Amino acid sequence: MMFILASNNAHKHAEIGAILADMGVELVPQREAGCGFEVDETGETFEENAYLKAIAVTRATGLPAIADDSGLEVDALGGEPGVYSARYTGSHADSDADRCRYLLEKLGGAEQRSARFVSCICCTFPNGDVLCAKGVCEGAILRAPRGENGFGYDPIFLPEGYDRSMAELPPEEKNRISHRGRALAIFKKELRNYHAHK
Repeated sequence: MMFILASNNAHKHAEIGAILADMGVELVPQREAGCGFEVDETGETFEENAYLKAIAVTRATGLPAIADDSGLEVDALGGEPGVYSARYTGSHADSDADRCRYLLEKLGGAEQRSARFVSCICCTFPNGDVLCAKGVCEGAILRAPRGENGFGYDPIFLPEGYDRSMAELPPEEKNRISHRGRALAIFKKELRNYHAHK
């Protein structure tokens, strides 16, 4: 099964590809499928943005597309950065470290540090069918970055029940408990069901 990943993010490609590998899914980054465009993420929810990205790639290629829209919600910041997680500092050009530093500065010495990672996976098919799945990983924001693995806000996120940051976990363990891992586990069931009834 070939699916186009509605993203050129190498980290997402590796993570999603690894989780879907046992289903015989070949995941091709959108640029390799001839989609050189970036989709404007104008949705107000992760679900809306995932759909916008997937459907744009399906329309451009005539192939099924998988998109992930995900981010961090921090309770003490009113749910920020939310859908703006990748551009929280106002620029896509800033690094993950810049975004982590900016968030920690905004949070300051707040005692209330509960947060969650949210991921929405959306798959669109050329016939108009759509599959969606959502995963959540609860946790808290650390006071300083820890760990070298992962990407995004992983170094400052402590998953619930763990004493290691998301960036200190080996990839297999992270994929098992992460928001994206949970969303993809649900998506895999949806995809199996979808193909079983075709």
